[in-house]
Amino acid sequence: MELLLGLLAFTTSLIAAIVGFGGGMLLLAILPIFLSPTLLIPIHGLTQVTSNVSRALFSLSDVQWSLLPAFSIGSILGTLLFGMVLYNMPTTYIPVAIGLYILLNLWYSPFSNFIQRFENFYIIGALQTGLGLIVGATGPLSLTVLTKQLQSKDQVVATSAVFMTLSHLAKIPVFLLVSSELQASSYLIIAMMSGAILGSYVGTKVRFSIDNNKLIGVIKLLLSILAINMIISVSTSL
Repeated sequence: MELLLGLLAFTTSLIAAIVGFGGGMLLLAILPIFLSPTLLIPIHGLTQVTSNVSRALFSLSDVQWSLLPAFSIGSILGTLLFGMVLYNMPTTYIPVAIGLYILLNLWYSPFSNFIQRFENFYIIGALQTGLGLIVGATGPLSLTVLTKQLQSKDQVVATSAVFMTLSHLAKIPVFLLVSSELQASSYLIIAMMSGAILGSYVGTKVRFSIDNNKLIGVIKLLLSILAINMIISVSTSL
């Protein structure tokens, strides 16, 4: 199983290194087949931290560090706020709100121009990290804004990797709760982390060879598909 899940981590990290997102969600969808619920989130989180850190390191010169302080402060506040409030509130429609935000922000210029007055990385950090404690697919929140503000595909993917690393680190308390079970799965974790690093390396090399404008267009298209799927999945579950 170690080899199989190592290959899975490689594949999902490869995808994320090329387009900036999607690998973590794919990994989360497949892991329940192999892992118990108590190990699912910690092992997924550790693999994603490794994937995002390695992706950022392989593109270190493209990371826009000036955006990091605001996002970090927002992440801390979001963890505290959402940790206290949202566990006691219904979260059914949060994916719908995220999906609509992504679609309108990418394709409806009046909304994009209006929301840009309020968009900053304090708020994005709070929402992405805070909501990430409760619902999936929050990484595209910052990626949507980065795609609008940065012109280079490599800057978008590298900076998003750093942001997502911070968001996943907020799950450390969950890791600590099952530390003994994680120790028993150490070989599996090493295999998946190694696969994630290798996937980041190969994916970064592939991304460097792809035309900038084409990849930005692909990112927008995939974000839109993701957003539509989030809205439909909630609608069909009601």
